[in-house]
Amino acid sequence: MRTLARNPTLRLQIEANLQYYMAEPVDVLLSIEAAQLPDQVLVNDQLTVSGVGPMRAIDGEDGIGRRTWMNANGAFAARYEAMIDVERRPPSIDQLPITSRRDLPAEVIPYLWPSRYCEADRFEAFVEREFPGQNHGAKILAMSRWVHDHLAYCSGSSDAKTTAVDVFVSRQGVCRDYAHLLASFARAAGVPARVVSAYAWNLDPPDFHAVVEVWLAGDWCLVDPTELAPLDGLVRIAVGRDATDIAFMTVFGRADLVGQSVSVKAI
Repeated sequence: MRTLARNPTLRLQIEANLQYYMAEPVDVLLSIEAAQLPDQVLVNDQLTVSGVGPMRAIDGEDGIGRRTWMNANGAFAARYEAMIDVERRPPSIDQLPITSRRDLPAEVIPYLWPSRYCEADRFEAFVEREFPGQNHGAKILAMSRWVHDHLAYCSGSSDAKTTAVDVFVSRQGVCRDYAHLLASFARAAGVPARVVSAYAWNLDPPDFHAVVEVWLAGDWCLVDPTELAPLDGLVRIAVGRDATDIAFMTVFGRADLVGQSVSVKAI
């Protein structure tokens, strides 16, 4: 168990429980532990897993968060408990300048490129026509508002194969679909964007959440196109190009869901 202390702004108690059944031995990559970052400080946390072989922890994308390899067979259960102090005052991004592609740092350039679920190149003409001008964060906010206003949030409307283009056509999805579409728009406009998995305070119903970070004025800025949870109550778990990189559990084989719950409370 890791222990740190700092004067809290918003102290959150997080619990996540996963129960699955694996009919045969499978490799599992688990990513449900909150990341230790300057604006979210782990007071304490603990991950307990049963029904698995030896576990090996590795760093997440960009060194953010931690993933854990394991082999599972039969009944599988994972429980994560954490107390976290969120010390974040999200800035208004509307006047933050968009950095020229030529001036971007090397580590953010991959977040300009299309990826499996974010076909940014397919949206270049649309973005240029729909969001002309503006070299500031106001363009990103306009994109986020467009996604929010033109999509219907509908559980079960997408699956593991659904991409940003699919969502743009169907005009419905869940949080990861909203995030994929906004990230695609931003990349099409020359703004690096990465998708973020998070725990979210005041999200109803409680679940794992997906949002976006865009690179503005030399830093990553959070944007939630679903507008379902306050930005100052988000606890980031992992970041990446799209859902491939931020999945809370990747199973290399078959896994049957038995039960799953997430709880985020202010204390």
